[in-house]
Amino acid sequence: MMRMRGAGVDHSTLQRWVIKFVPLIDEAVSKRKRPVGGSWRMDETYVKLNGK
Repeated sequence: MMRMRGAGVDHSTLQRWVIKFVPLIDEAVSKRKRPVGGSWRMDETYVKLNGK
């Protein structure tokens, strides 16, 4: 996307951006997230492989 806009960005620059901005995004998202209960249930799942 950056190349389409005419900006050359190195992979190390992208890594620094990730390290810098992911905590900020996580903080903003966690404020909007609803709390999850402590009880989880999962049903059994069957997967068909090679017709069996």
